[in-house]
Amino acid sequence: QVQLVESGGGLVQAGGSLTLSCAASGRAFARNAMGWFRQAPGKEREFVAVTDWSGGYTNYAGSVQGRFTISRDNAKNTVSLQMNSLKPEDTAVYYCAAGVAATASRYPYQYWGQGTQVTVSS
Repeated sequence: QVQLVESGGGLVQAGGSLTLSCAASGRAFARNAMGWFRQAPGKEREFVAVTDWSGGYTNYAGSVQGRFTISRDNAKNTVSLQMNSLKPEDTAVYYCAAGVAATASRYPYQYWGQGTQVTVSS
């Protein structure tokens, strides 16, 4: 069992930066792939970034490639998403998720946080 709590969301101007954090409880954290997803109003939840259990593999959605960086610290049971050069279209609720496979599909993820709001003003 893994419990996830996101933090770090907020309001930022276009071009600015934010860092989201996800704190996990449960001894299984280090064995899980960790992903970030986001959901804007009226839209489907979409993949943002993922890292495998070691942090050695990462993958990003094309829309955030080069602007966002995912990282994890297994000693602290945390995963972060550094977001730079933010755009209004990045506005969404951001969720972290834990699962057995480092995939862009949301379906294999077993555990989800409650989400944190990111709003980018133009």
